[in-house]
Amino acid sequence: MYSLRGKRVFVAGHRGMVGSAIVRRLAGEDCEILTASRSELDLRDQAAVRRWTADKRPDAVVLAAAKVGGILANDTYPADFLYENLVIETNVIEAAFRNEVGKLIFLGSSCIYPKFAPQPIPEDALLTGPLEPTNEWYAIAKIAGLKLCQAYRRQHGVDYISAMPTNLYGPGDNYDLEKSHVIPALMRKAHEAKLAGEKVLQIWGSGTPKREFLHVDDAADAMVYLLKNYSGDGHVNVGSGEDIAIIDLARLVASVVGFKGEIRNDSTKPDGPPRKLMDVSTLFETGWRPQYDLESGLKHAYAWFMEHVEKGEARLNVA
Repeated sequence: MYSLRGKRVFVAGHRGMVGSAIVRRLAGEDCEILTASRSELDLRDQAAVRRWTADKRPDAVVLAAAKVGGILANDTYPADFLYENLVIETNVIEAAFRNEVGKLIFLGSSCIYPKFAPQPIPEDALLTGPLEPTNEWYAIAKIAGLKLCQAYRRQHGVDYISAMPTNLYGPGDNYDLEKSHVIPALMRKAHEAKLAGEKVLQIWGSGTPKREFLHVDDAADAMVYLLKNYSGDGHVNVGSGEDIAIIDLARLVASVVGFKGEIRNDSTKPDGPPRKLMDVSTLFETGWRPQYDLESGLKHAYAWFMEHVEKGEARLNVA
């Protein structure tokens, strides 16, 4: 077990949905949390990252920083997604090693797995087939990050580990319909349809594909749990272990939001892969379990959405 008591923990990417959840979770530990805004530290600047790390001397690092975006962004800016994510992770990991950081956890993504991976997806499915073309640039960068952690472990004996979270939702999510993922998109559409008194909520595709979701606070708890309790060469899948058909998800979101109308499928829109579920047996065998089921997690997410919409703080239309 790696004790966080009295440690200085740097959370890289603390303003993102996952990073901010990890900061909230670490507040319950007896440790000092280190953060740096983009204006204070550009993680793409190797010299700046080296100087900052040498000055602050963190004992542990949570690498949650990344350039992220949806299918359109990945397809439009492939060089940016590959380059920026590569330099962020290599700069932070290399600076951590230079300054004798004792523990580091790198956060990847389920998109690292082949497009036609077995279901549920085990960790050893990595690099067994071609990636999903729409986000391969991001996926390749994330694969490089977890391999870099493995390489430093094997060559230098450092305790650097990697975790691969599934689809996340919750406080801090992005509700911009052009950039959001399925849960925030459905939630905003159902909310606006309810306010407008509309009778129909239209969703993309047939509604039959099944997806897995995990509340971001559960993901943060899993990351801190792994930071304290895991020290292995292999990456660890982080998920709920359950999936749901998109049509059933839409019905559940509508119920949480209070939309009473009809949910209608737009079969002219693509479905994507028929199923995407992580095999989380490695994580669950350690004793960790999520606290939120999907319905209670959605209620919590909608409460956050409502509070921040009223304050004008929810990301509804961001560049």
